[in-house]
Amino acid sequence: MNIDCIDTTIPVLGERKITSPIKNREEASVFISDADQVTIDVNLDRIKNLFQEGRQVPAFEMAGPREKIYFDPSKVRCALVTCGGLCPGLNDIIRSIVLGLFHAYGVTNVYGIRYGLQGFIPMYGHDIFPLTPADVSGILERGGSILGSSRGPQPIDDIVDCLERMNIGVLFMIGGDGTLKAATKIADYITERGLKISVVGIPKTIDNDIYLVSRSFGFDTAVDIATLAIKAAHSEAEGYPNGIGLIKLMGRYSGFIASTVVLAQQDVNFVLIPEVDFDLEGPRGLLAALEKRLNDRKHVVIVVAEGAGQKYFSDDNPDRDQSGNVKLNDIGLFLKDSIQAYFKAKNVDISLKYIDPSYIIRSLPANANDHAFCSVLGRDAVHAGMAGKTRLLIGHWNNHFVHIPMSASAGKRKQVDTNGKLWRSVLESTGQGKLTN
Repeated sequence: MNIDCIDTTIPVLGERKITSPIKNREEASVFISDADQVTIDVNLDRIKNLFQEGRQVPAFEMAGPREKIYFDPSKVRCALVTCGGLCPGLNDIIRSIVLGLFHAYGVTNVYGIRYGLQGFIPMYGHDIFPLTPADVSGILERGGSILGSSRGPQPIDDIVDCLERMNIGVLFMIGGDGTLKAATKIADYITERGLKISVVGIPKTIDNDIYLVSRSFGFDTAVDIATLAIKAAHSEAEGYPNGIGLIKLMGRYSGFIASTVVLAQQDVNFVLIPEVDFDLEGPRGLLAALEKRLNDRKHVVIVVAEGAGQKYFSDDNPDRDQSGNVKLNDIGLFLKDSIQAYFKAKNVDISLKYIDPSYIIRSLPANANDHAFCSVLGRDAVHAGMAGKTRLLIGHWNNHFVHIPMSASAGKRKQVDTNGKLWRSVLESTGQGKLTN
């Protein structure tokens, strides 16, 4: 990571003149200063070199309540919107933001925007959803989002028109990379219009691939549930001669779920992720390795991330979804058919069970770890918004919640370091070695 070129400046709408209502209930030590920062890099040698060269060490602002805030809690109106695919923890974030606004600041004008960015556009006719603590009571045990969601871009000027008509002061946008890109454009247009609206992003991706965010909500739940799929696949594989369990997991461009779940449930023999190439045919290819494993142990379990092996599909003009994402070809079904054809040609009977739990995982409620994580994440988003900070997302970095500029993260992707400890641990766990000729 080249830390030297990362601008960590967080814009503020104006001077903070209002004493936070939290001050009346808490000790002064609860407040965070903008000077309280977390270094991006933890390598001491690189940090020392920057000091010796007289250069500033890049660091993120710590998230948390500020002693002085920008918005008057008795007058500000806030809006929440959830965009893109479903993910465990969406309702947790909504609840945390609503309770943080009501109980910490006394903000009573909080509105949910229905069905993603469509909710801002008059032609869709979606209702605005007033949100109170009573409205978010009990939603933690529900999957999905009580606000609904949608994919695809909407006219930025129409979105900002809606915000202005509603007299919104703080907009909380919960979504992945596409949402963060949209949030950046919305913030840009707000600035062009000379409006005082804070835009705060809460990064959402089950794949855990948002750049400069060490952990995104929903990831822990995804790993938790995916272990059940591996247990089932392993039992099926062991239960029959030449049994093969094949599980496809989420991970369009990054193999964090597949890699982590394999370490959590160490019954997997082969892991295929987008960051690591593999060959199907040939003496060192996957099929030959599967054959050797079956000869040795009579069963095998394979985990494949959805974005792995896309080289096997020649598609010069791929289809795209409403958000502009390339529609990936189904590597799971491709592997299933290829494995069955390979062993049929060798007159070897196999019992292959294919499991794809993706939509089950995406739609479930969060687990206990994600409940706790989302609770802090949502409240820190509230503190940032009330302080008048904008063009930022709340992220987790070096074991702290921090303010990350949208410009530093949007449009970039975090991937598994194939020379790093995570992938090395996967190789040690599976013993699969290189699968290329």
